[in-house]
Amino acid sequence: MEAIIVNNLSKHFGLVNHGIKNRKREKNQQETTIKAVDDITFEVEEGEIFGFLGPNGAGKTTTIRMMTGVLKPTTGDIKIFGVDAWQNQIAVKQVMGNVPEMANVYVSFSGWQNLMFVGEIYGVSKKERIKKAEDLLKKFDLYEKRNLKAKKYSKGMNQRLLLCMALMSNPEILFLDEPTSGLDVQSAKIIKQLIREYNTQGMTIFLTTHDMEVANELCDRIAIINHGKIISLDTPINIRKITQDYQAIDLYFTDGVKPQEIKNLQSIREVQEIQEGLHIIVENIHDSICEITDYVKSHNIKIKHLSTHQPKLEEAFLKIIERGIKNE
Repeated sequence: MEAIIVNNLSKHFGLVNHGIKNRKREKNQQETTIKAVDDITFEVEEGEIFGFLGPNGAGKTTTIRMMTGVLKPTTGDIKIFGVDAWQNQIAVKQVMGNVPEMANVYVSFSGWQNLMFVGEIYGVSKKERIKKAEDLLKKFDLYEKRNLKAKKYSKGMNQRLLLCMALMSNPEILFLDEPTSGLDVQSAKIIKQLIREYNTQGMTIFLTTHDMEVANELCDRIAIINHGKIISLDTPINIRKITQDYQAIDLYFTDGVKPQEIKNLQSIREVQEIQEGLHIIVENIHDSICEITDYVKSHNIKIKHLSTHQPKLEEAFLKIIERGIKNE
């Protein structure tokens, strides 16, 4: 069964531009339509972790805001578990948990009070609220800080608390907008582990992220949106095949040397700096390794570690975006 069905969904914003010579005259006003989301269609299967990726301004947040009842679509329709998301908003919100990118906890409340308050709003009984809050705070490593006011929480703690709040109603589907953005390593790790855990239990998760590692680790399928249009939708493995004409070499040198002149070798397509080494995009592994080896020998440079692999999801993402721009 499809958890989400989106058909021909669009969101247009009208902006009024005043005439240059007669700014105060209403007749010189012109309306410009911005298509934030432009006629997109996709489905999300029940029990799936679905990634929604795109550069800044691509339409990710606008889409998720329409799906969660914050913004009304200009055209198109959205169904959540077969129910029209705009004609039956109360029924849809009862099965939905949502953590927007710019969401805030109630800073004057403690962590515990935030969960009690949200649970009461959702109609969860007091006994169940207490049990649910205890379980969630322990899972998200917040139980020891449950009586601390949220304004004293770190960003990572706030993000974990927001997830706890979204889970108080036992949602069937969870919308997460950039859940690990700007977080410390520990908080990001906790959130990723718990996303996997809840998904294993059957929860459908719709995830927007800039973090390609998160998308690659967690998502069953990924849609890539740019300029309001979906330009690719597939599994992470198949998306990476977009760059199958490329391969990659990671080179680490003794003493942390990073010889940038390697980028000028004939077989090298691109060189990116990584910690203590270089990530090198090539077309032919054999020719490139031979050329690199000759170069480092002639310059008396010692290789500490060399590994080859297929390109990362990030490289495929950038290639798809670049291809989409060229086709516009």
